[in-house]
Amino acid sequence: MDFQPDYRHFEKVMNNERPMRLPIYEHIISPGVMEKIMDKAFVHLAGGDGKDQEEYFRNYCAFFKDMTYDVITFEVSSRAAGPGPHALSGGVGPIQSRSDFEKYPWDDMPRRFWEHARGQFDALVKVLPEGMKLVGGIGNGVFENAEDLVGLEHLPFMQVDEPELYAELFVRIGDYLCILWQELLDNYQGAFVACRFGDDLGFKSSLLTNPRTVRDHILPQYKRVIDIVHEAGKPFLFHSCGCLFEVMEDIIDVGIDAKHSNEDAIAPFDRWIADYGSRIGLAGGFDMDFLCQKSADEVYAAVIEHGTRYRDTAQGYALGSGNSIPDYVPAENYLAMVRAAQAIRANDGSRI
Repeated sequence: MDFQPDYRHFEKVMNNERPMRLPIYEHIISPGVMEKIMDKAFVHLAGGDGKDQEEYFRNYCAFFKDMTYDVITFEVSSRAAGPGPHALSGGVGPIQSRSDFEKYPWDDMPRRFWEHARGQFDALVKVLPEGMKLVGGIGNGVFENAEDLVGLEHLPFMQVDEPELYAELFVRIGDYLCILWQELLDNYQGAFVACRFGDDLGFKSSLLTNPRTVRDHILPQYKRVIDIVHEAGKPFLFHSCGCLFEVMEDIIDVGIDAKHSNEDAIAPFDRWIADYGSRIGLAGGFDMDFLCQKSADEVYAAVIEHGTRYRDTAQGYALGSGNSIPDYVPAENYLAMVRAAQAIRANDGSRI
């Protein structure tokens, strides 16, 4: 297929403008899915030396280009190098008291992170295909850091029992993230078309925390990071799962340029376009449950129908799953979505 990637199409979405060619976007694609589709093993190279990592990312980038993406998504978790126990997936984190907070190695965390991450960014930037840039950066936002450090079930107890500690925790997380983002942009700014983090604030019916915590403690730290990103001349894409409508206006007010993640059980994607599409770019549209349960033919037909409407009604829109492509999404259904996006491009007169 004669495809020339051009990151400027996705840049238009981030500016909430209609691009000449409909971009495809995914928050995360499992490398295992990539291996299956490419019929090539390369995931084992990720933990190797510099040459192995370059070869890993050469294949990683080739997948995005072969699937006709204009951008490559990649991030390294801000929690990856932190001392455990890790509570993001449940349990008790390492900070449960003022003493734990004071003993935590905050000052050493940036060094730990870059010791873990620098080789990955260096290898990826070295093999970026012509015409493509990155979307991503430092993974896990403010609330996910707090969950990992304390535990979702234990944060409300800290809020009630030690409100000053609770407030300081979010500020200290913000300090840490700002240091990471500043160094990322100081060293890799030219490789990125947009920056993002994922910070899941909700579930199907509500927020995972109370709105006051979001407004008073989480969003001020978002603004610090977003200001750094904007000062570097980059737009910011916010990924968050869950029902966020209660605080979505507040989230827009801190300066996000685009939003990703949607679930049909919460609201149809048309609502996101109707309520927010005049102010921010939007990415996604196709629920993971839909991608998992329908046949490839059904996926193709639905993506043609709905994707064409999203393209026509949103100012800035990039097509993709409502969340990500993990190993359990059938590869044939993912490919059907991609083929449908390519057909939409052809139907509206743009090149593949």
